[in-house]
Amino acid sequence: MSFLRSVLHALLMLVTVVPWGIWMVTASIWATGEEMYWKAARWLGWQIRGARVLCGIEVRVTGMENLPTGKTSPAILLVKHQSTFETFLMPTLMPHPLAYVFKRELIYIPFFGWAMGRMDMIHIDRRLRTQAFAKVVEQGKRLLAQGIWVIMFPEGTRIPRGQKGTYKTGGTRLAVETGAPVIPIAVTSAKCWPRKAFVKHPGVVDVSIGRPIPSEGREADELMREVETWIEAEMRRLDPEAYAHEAPAAATTPAAPPAPERG
Repeated sequence: MSFLRSVLHALLMLVTVVPWGIWMVTASIWATGEEMYWKAARWLGWQIRGARVLCGIEVRVTGMENLPTGKTSPAILLVKHQSTFETFLMPTLMPHPLAYVFKRELIYIPFFGWAMGRMDMIHIDRRLRTQAFAKVVEQGKRLLAQGIWVIMFPEGTRIPRGQKGTYKTGGTRLAVETGAPVIPIAVTSAKCWPRKAFVKHPGVVDVSIGRPIPSEGREADELMREVETWIEAEMRRLDPEAYAHEAPAAATTPAAPPAPERG
């Protein structure tokens, strides 16, 4: 049954992405960047609703009150990355437009990539590391000043359920450069939509949004360690089954003092 449901969801994406992509490229002739973004978010919302109706994937969100308020309040979202699901989900949850940082090769994907290329996103050439980060900072400052939030996946790629990737400091380096706070976000998407898997399973995906962490006066490495610690601890709270293979933490209760010697 899960396989059949997944086939139907894949057909929904396939059937809708072509006309959507054509419409997006055409609309970009007259639409602003923000208008283009919300058009794109509408299509992503169709896929999230389709996953709920066809695959039985529900979403439970906590911590929305932790998001900054204000039209131009900046934020850099650093999100746990387990599957495609959170890539689709985040624009449907956030009150601000989001700018993804992604490798430029994606813009050559027919229809989907073409539409992404017409929006205010940050696409980089990963081979040119120094120039790529300079571009992220330059465009990030401009977008954050407009109230567009930057979203990054610090592990860089989708990580299997119950595992941890290497947290890279690109997001916190950008935060330090711009003074924007970082928002850590834990997502248990692999419970229902596993990494690189076609078959999706019914269940609940938890999204936990942490409190903003100020970046001013911080070092990027130290700031990322704080983000990593919060996300990984939250992942273990939300999805304890996935981390059951880990050794239990050592007891922290101090040892009892030795009994007094008898004379």
